[in-house]
Amino acid sequence: MKPETASGSLKNTIRSEELAMLILSIYALWVLGSPWWYFLLMALGPDVSMIGYLGGNAWGAAVYNLFHHKAVAVIIFMTGLVISHTELQAAGIILFGHSAMDRALGFGLKYKRGFKFTHLS
Repeated sequence: MKPETASGSLKNTIRSEELAMLILSIYALWVLGSPWWYFLLMALGPDVSMIGYLGGNAWGAAVYNLFHHKAVAVIIFMTGLVISHTELQAAGIILFGHSAMDRALGFGLKYKRGFKFTHLS
């Protein structure tokens, strides 16, 4: 049985929800007093994980998904919160915000089959 794919209306709902999480992340970095380049890092930084694809599709998907998994971002943020480490908090926010931005744009977590196969397509 083929898994269901999101209809147009559901895709719009998911994208608007992800956009709200991106806006929340931008606000959180601002409240944290982060320097301007942290915002640039949110936009582009986690995509360095695409270098994992040099090791093949399976390795690339694993590395990419690690950098784009919101639970990983939350764990990093919470660790920073517990130990009062502002940079870890910012790193968690950056990873979370970037993942939300990607999903708002229609990019998702990757399957081992290749870069274009995502949980949103």
